[in-house]
Amino acid sequence: MDWGVPALMNSVADPSYRDLCCYGAGIAGNVFAFVLFISPLPTFRRIVRNGSTEQFSGMPYIYSLFNCLICMWYGLPFVSYGVILVTTVNSIGAVFQLAYTAVFIAFADAKERLKVSGLLAAVFLVFGLIVYVSLALLDHNTRQTFVGYLSVASLIFMFASPLSIINLVIRTKSVEYMPFYLSFSMFLMSVSFFIYGVLLHDFFVYTPNGIGTILGIIQLLLYAYFRKGSRGDDRLPLLVTNT
Repeated sequence: MDWGVPALMNSVADPSYRDLCCYGAGIAGNVFAFVLFISPLPTFRRIVRNGSTEQFSGMPYIYSLFNCLICMWYGLPFVSYGVILVTTVNSIGAVFQLAYTAVFIAFADAKERLKVSGLLAAVFLVFGLIVYVSLALLDHNTRQTFVGYLSVASLIFMFASPLSIINLVIRTKSVEYMPFYLSFSMFLMSVSFFIYGVLLHDFFVYTPNGIGTILGIIQLLLYAYFRKGSRGDDRLPLLVTNT
C-alpha cells in the first residue's frame, strides 16, 4: 500500500477520520480546560482557612462566569450546530466560577460582598437579556452570528489576564507569578479548540483560540527565557482564563 502524501491527504479528507480528529481535539480541550478551572483552588483554600478574602479580587470570577455563560449558549443547538463540546467545557467552567464567586461573597467584607453580589446579579440579568434577544428577535443564522461575535469579544477580553501576566514577567524578569503547568495547560487547551474550530470551519471557535495559542506560545517562551533566577511555581495566579 502506498503511504505517500496522496494517501495521507485522502485519509485526512475522509469525513470519518476528520470527525474523529475533531472529537478528539474537543475532548482534549475539555480536559485541559478542567486543569485551568481547578487552578484557583489553592487561593480559595487560603480564603476559607483565614476566613477572609484579604486583598484578593472577585472580579476575575465574575468576568469568567459571564464568558462561560456566553460561550455555553453559543455551543447549544439553539444557536449553533455541531459544537456541543464548546457547551460542555463552558458549562463546567460556569459551575466552577459560580462556586468560586459564592465562596468569595461568603468570606468578603460587607462592602465587597455587596459589590460582587450586585455584579453577579448583573451578569445573570445581561445573560438573560442575550438569551431573550437571540431567541425572540433573531432567526437561527443571525442568532449564531450575534452570539458568536459576543463570544469572540468576551474571550478576547478575557485574554487581558494572560497579557497582564506577560507584562509582569517582562517587568520583573521573573516567572514567579506564571506557573509553568498553568501556562502549558492554557496553550494545550487553546491549540485543541483551535483545531476543533478549524475542523468544524467555525470562525467563532478558531479565531479566539488562535489568539490564545499565540499568547500561550509567548508565555512558554518567556518562561524558558526567565526561569533562571526565579523562585518557581510557589505562587498561583488568582485566575487563568478558559475557552
